[in-house]
Amino acid sequence: MTRLIVWRHGNTDWNAANRVQGQTDVPLNDLGREQARAAAPLLAALRPDAIVASDLSRAADTAAALAALTGLPVRADARLRERHFGSWQGLALTEAAERYPDEFARWRAGDPDPGAGIEGLDDLGKRVGTALQDAVAAVPGGTIVVATHGGGARQGCGYLLGWDHTVLRTIGALRNCHWTELRDNELRGWHLRAHNVGPITGQAANEAV
Repeated sequence: MTRLIVWRHGNTDWNAANRVQGQTDVPLNDLGREQARAAAPLLAALRPDAIVASDLSRAADTAAALAALTGLPVRADARLRERHFGSWQGLALTEAAERYPDEFARWRAGDPDPGAGIEGLDDLGKRVGTALQDAVAAVPGGTIVVATHGGGARQGCGYLLGWDHTVLRTIGALRNCHWTELRDNELRGWHLRAHNVGPITGQAANEAV
């Protein structure tokens, strides 16, 4: 049996300000570093065999807190980056709504391809999901922790589970430094074991930013 832990990064100042990060490389803030330190012992207790992370610093530095406890290296994979938010990157959500009202309304309604240069959900799911598959293939039957981003985590897990984006919209957004656990076995294939597990530190931020 393979166990896959898909871990969202800790808080950033842009999370706190509801500013759209996308693939902008925004570092963890003090709260985010605290969250990573609080989560690391919980994940270390699962005895991971490998750690993989998005190459954006907020995910890589989150993974580093676990690496410091386990002694495992962190392998970077750019495919694990967050959804690219096109023209919205760097904007506050209120600014995105004002400047791109039609696209914002479609995004809020769950349109998988709302425009404004935003990466489509199918492309995002395939990109992140393929990276998750490759991470698992490198450690057959092991426990793999993957540090990534909120939107990418949701769509990547959905890709493995075979869930449509309309189903994924019914699943709660991952809070900062929380994770989803998937398991894979010959009888059931990929299945959801747990969601939004993590330490109790600070407040959740908007999933999309």
